[in-house]
Amino acid sequence: MISLVTGASGFVGAAVARRLAAAGHDIRVLLRANSNRRNLAEFDCQTVEGDLADPSSLAAAVAGCEAVFHVAADYRLWVPDPAAMNRVNVDGTVALIRAAQAAGVKRIVYTSSVATLKLPLNGHAVDETSIATVDDMVGAYKRSKYLAEQEVLRLVKTERAPVVIVMPSAPVGPYDVRPTPTGRVLVDAASGRMPAYVDTGLNVVHVDDVADGHLRAYEKGTIGERYILGGQDMTLRALLEAVAAHVGRKPPRIVLDPDMLIPIAWMAEMWARLGLGHEPILTRDGLRMSKKKMYFSSARAEREIGYVHRPAALAIADALDWFRANGYIH
Repeated sequence: MISLVTGASGFVGAAVARRLAAAGHDIRVLLRANSNRRNLAEFDCQTVEGDLADPSSLAAAVAGCEAVFHVAADYRLWVPDPAAMNRVNVDGTVALIRAAQAAGVKRIVYTSSVATLKLPLNGHAVDETSIATVDDMVGAYKRSKYLAEQEVLRLVKTERAPVVIVMPSAPVGPYDVRPTPTGRVLVDAASGRMPAYVDTGLNVVHVDDVADGHLRAYEKGTIGERYILGGQDMTLRALLEAVAAHVGRKPPRIVLDPDMLIPIAWMAEMWARLGLGHEPILTRDGLRMSKKKMYFSSARAEREIGYVHRPAALAIADALDWFRANGYIH
């Protein structure tokens, strides 16, 4: 059985491809010509060059496939041009699903995000029933994933697209080559470059558990349903303490008010917008998001598709060991 995986050169996509290969799937991956292929060395696969922003390139990718795992996304917390992100995350998703349907693909697993859910002010964990509107979305990435998810649900309803939706929280683990924003926090903290923090929280999950959740959603999920693939809720302080304990450093103790950092974030964004740097290390949207604790429940996935996750400490340890072995931590 041929399964197409988009985003297989990235962190979550590569983990999904590895898990599918271990389960006996024949893997085909959709890659841009300039994609970093370091993660692809971990499994045998067929590669097809294409781009989600170029719908004409997608037919060859899905031809002959029985399953599609659409993991790829433009994942950045700040972009100078949100429209470019929407062309990939929204329009590209619609184009890929329609191409898959035309090719007779039997089932599609779409990787959405917990970012599309509405977070309460009280810090309680939310599940798939927490309905948001686009006005609840902070930043270009969250808006693009919300709009994409709405399009997927529309295609399920109006065009009978065979899609199951999964929603990872904050994956960490090995092979975070880029690294992701969460991975970058681990690297900076382990390297002693994070002397202070804000009082926020996140849901930490091992990337390999997320990958296994994709396979379970394919095998057992209900078309049109959403499944949170999360792990353990942690304050940022607890996460930084776990990092410090693993690498033998003292954790930071200075707590900062997000509002006090707004001018610094503004300058960092302007610096990036002028082309004088890469993605800013601090953004205004990121500070706005930090005012709510991002806690989630995976009870539905556990109950309906048999999803399981390991403790966050193990996920953090695996991530740090890989970062240290590959020269990210100094």
